Amino acid sequence: MKSYLIALATAVVLAGCAGAKTTQQANGWTSLFDGKTLTGWRAAENPATFSVQDGAIVVFGPRAHLFYDGPVNNHSFKNFEWKAQVKTMPGANSGMFIHTTYQDTGWPVNGYEIQVNQTHTDWRKTGSVYSFQDVKETFVKDDEWYTEQITVEGKKVTVRINGKVINEYTEPDTAERTGDNATRRLSSGTVALQGHDPKSKVLYKDIMIRVLPD
Repeated sequence: MKSYLIALATAVVLAGCAGAKTTQQANGWTSLFDGKTLTGWRAAENPATFSVQDGAIVVFGPRAHLFYDGPVNNHSFKNFEWKAQVKTMPGANSGMFIHTTYQDTGWPVNGYEIQVNQTHTDWRKTGSVYSFQDVKETFVKDDEWYTEQITVEGKKVTVRINGKVINEYTEPDTAERTGDNATRRLSSGTVALQGHDPKSKVLYKDIMIRVLPD
């Protein structure tokens, strides 16, 4: 009887796990971060800026960028939704890059930066499509977790903070770009996290992506 009860309990647990996995697959979201290591990510310029503590990627140190380089969709995304739980420390600045490519040094020249900043001196605040369609208001506070979600569909980028749409940017078909913005286009590419400066500390966890139809 004891063996039967153990077997029954095991079956229930396995069934519950299978159900949870099916739910995750059904809604299409896939995790990009295992909560323990930086496996699947590639750091550039100053790798020590990125560490993992208590289930979160901690960004704190000299300028650096952490590019997703893992197996999900061969780290190349066109239409997708990308979200993370984010927490900024006072005065911190960071960003979530889309349609970008790995580079050894400097600010990424490809793709767009979606700003992460509540109280840094830069007036472009969280949710800005940096230098293209900027947000001056702040919607969350430092030192508290919030959800930042970016949806890319065709020529449109939608940014949500805690589920609320705070920015919608549509890339013009005939955009003329010069200088630092000359290579910024919606096309396809990977995603990345930014380490902005030695005084900025930002945490990211529950980093998820959902690939959308082309």
